[in-house]
Amino acid sequence: MKRKLWFAMLALSAGALTPISAIGQLAKPDAPAQPEKLEPTYRYAVSAGYGYTSLNQINQSRSGLQGVEVSVMRDFSRHFGLMADGAVYQYAIKSGNPGSPSVDMVLFGPMLHADLYGRFGAFVRAFIGGEHTGGDSISPNISVAGGFGLGMDYKLNPRFSLRASGDDILASFAQDPGHLGNSTHRRANGRAALSVVYHF
Repeated sequence: MKRKLWFAMLALSAGALTPISAIGQLAKPDAPAQPEKLEPTYRYAVSAGYGYTSLNQINQSRSGLQGVEVSVMRDFSRHFGLMADGAVYQYAIKSGNPGSPSVDMVLFGPMLHADLYGRFGAFVRAFIGGEHTGGDSISPNISVAGGFGLGMDYKLNPRFSLRASGDDILASFAQDPGHLGNSTHRRANGRAALSVVYHF
């Protein structure tokens, strides 16, 4: 009899403690979600780097010229900006060009850009401005120039990127010292650049 009473008391005790243990097993409320950390937005970007241009306006040229290309861009929206671009090319990759030619460009134009995947982005751009060819008998000395190009950016961090770009720049030159500069000889100079971009 005592044994049965003992088992009955144990059963009642277990039943009484069950709600307490169940309450202890209730899941804790989730911690409030942390707001997603957004990257800062920068409106300006400057780039500088190695540049190359072909030399199609020089007769009998055997190679293009190397130099420096720099640019400044102001963003007006997430995908649209205006760019100013300047370049100086003076150093031949190899000998063979007549004279001592050099090419300078100052160009302006719009740029459309977007993120592609991960750290990669792409852009297209158009230019108009002026091109100067020196060190050879060229008319006119400075020509209206324009063209278009495209490129890719690789983001190192929010402020710095690496850029590879290529453009096709049209200008009107004639290699004729007696010409008055009314040449209709359009020359397309392909150019390329590898640059470092800083956003601020």
